[in-house]
Amino acid sequence: MARSKIPWTVAAIAALLFVARPAMGARHPEPRPGITAAEVLPPSTYAGYDRIVRAYEAAQAVPQVLDGLYCHCQCRENFNHRSLLSCFQSEHGAACDICVGEAVMAEEMHRQGKTLDEIRRAIDARFRS
Repeated sequence: MARSKIPWTVAAIAALLFVARPAMGARHPEPRPGITAAEVLPPSTYAGYDRIVRAYEAAQAVPQVLDGLYCHCQCRENFNHRSLLSCFQSEHGAACDICVGEAVMAEEMHRQGKTLDEIRRAIDARFRS
């Protein structure tokens, strides 16, 4: 009798682990120590596009936060980006509403005193598809 319960128990544990795990793409990278905004493109490049300028300003203001966030546009998988910060080290961020939205939201939350974990949860809740 104990034998027949083992496969059911194993299956139940496996199912819980599958359901409880975060989405594969939502694994946030750990921010690199000493990361700076040195490689972020100048926001003035996008003068006249206020929301895009705002996103590049956010990347300059809090690179350590953006470096700890997964970008839900899946640029890690498609363009080999390390983190959301990578999007603003090229023109990619300017062309993507998800990148812009995540960057602005992250910087605003950081300004409000939210932790990186709180920012990650909010970003996931809003942008995970």
